[in-house]
Amino acid sequence: MAEIWENRVDKIIKDKRAKFIELANARVNRAIKDLQLVGNLANKRAYDYTEKDARHIFKALEAEIDKIKDRYKSGSERTNNIFNLE
Repeated sequence: MAEIWENRVDKIIKDKRAKFIELANARVNRAIKDLQLVGNLANKRAYDYTEKDARHIFKALEAEIDKIKDRYKSGSERTNNIFNLE
């Protein structure tokens, strides 16, 4: 009986790990792509922005990265923040 229980626990752990890897790969790659798109906004030939705008963008991105780091340290749940340049 104990062996069956251990096998079930091992399977659950492996399933959770596989799901984490699958989602992490997809989400991190999507986040990198989206960050690259934000970087494209730096093209002065195509867009008009101020240094204040750029600082506001960086501050918002850095704050979100800091929240993610804290969540990995504590395992806490997320908070929703909406970015608005105006």
